[in-house]
Amino acid sequence: MKKTTKQFGALLVLGTAAIALAQGTTFLTIGSGSTTGVYFPVATGMAKMVNDAGAGVRANARSTGGSVFNVNAIATGELDAAVAQNDVVYYAYKGTGLQAFQGKANTKLRTMAVLYPEVLHVVARKDSGIRSIADLKGKRVVIGDLGSGTELTAKQVLESYGLGFDDLGQALRVSPAQGITLMQDKRADALFYTVGVGASAISQIAQTVDVAMVPVSGNQASSLIKKYPFYVRYNIPAKSYKGVGATVPSVAVQATLVTSTAVSDDAVYKAMKAIFDDEGALKAIHPSLATNFSYAKAVKGIPAPLHAGAVKFFKEKGLNVK
Repeated sequence: MKKTTKQFGALLVLGTAAIALAQGTTFLTIGSGSTTGVYFPVATGMAKMVNDAGAGVRANARSTGGSVFNVNAIATGELDAAVAQNDVVYYAYKGTGLQAFQGKANTKLRTMAVLYPEVLHVVARKDSGIRSIADLKGKRVVIGDLGSGTELTAKQVLESYGLGFDDLGQALRVSPAQGITLMQDKRADALFYTVGVGASAISQIAQTVDVAMVPVSGNQASSLIKKYPFYVRYNIPAKSYKGVGATVPSVAVQATLVTSTAVSDDAVYKAMKAIFDDEGALKAIHPSLATNFSYAKAVKGIPAPLHAGAVKFFKEKGLNVK
């Protein structure tokens, strides 16, 4: 009797899977970033919206090392979609910019939507005496995970001030969570992090350590933007974090939801409908989306062509896209 019950259970599982396949259910794994950043809650919220829609697409969000890992994982099929910096996506699509992409253009990359600005935060311990990017020379600086978008941004910003990683006392390639610990333990003097304003990692440092937010401005910011047109000027508002009483000028790139041509037009369209159709529900996921997202902005500065499924969605919203 027990054997018969087990066999029936096995048949039921197989039957459920077969029904799901017959109904055309597509499973999407969405890459995000560190659990202390903005990518993770955004990707998790989007995956929930896809699942709640019940439209034949299921999704789950995965914590990853960030932008560079994400676009490479899309190329190998490990991820189906991901949030990534628009500059990193562009470099991957073109096969340039980063050594990881040189001569390996991934022309199958496709954009779903631009989401919100990712602002460069350069956070220093007040007792380090660091008040400008130039002051980072000889200091112990967290520059982001190896291969992350933050590492790339740190490299480009330092270049605009005539510095390189070799000019630092120590270039610490660790995750944001590890960076917090290093800052708290006085084993790091400063930290680079390209992330939406209000990220828990930055808030956590500011709550536990007296910090100064280091500006990126003036001629150096101008030269950076001229050389790398993905950057825009962005002011971190006063009181965004404990101890930051004044507006801090900085620069930003754009967080972008991307996929590839390997994902069907129908699956992407259904995912777009589930995530973006109710703009209010989308904005409720995170303040970065609430403050910055709009349909018009979603198709500006795209780093790779729009996926056909996204084109269909945005056309239904009255936008002139192709």
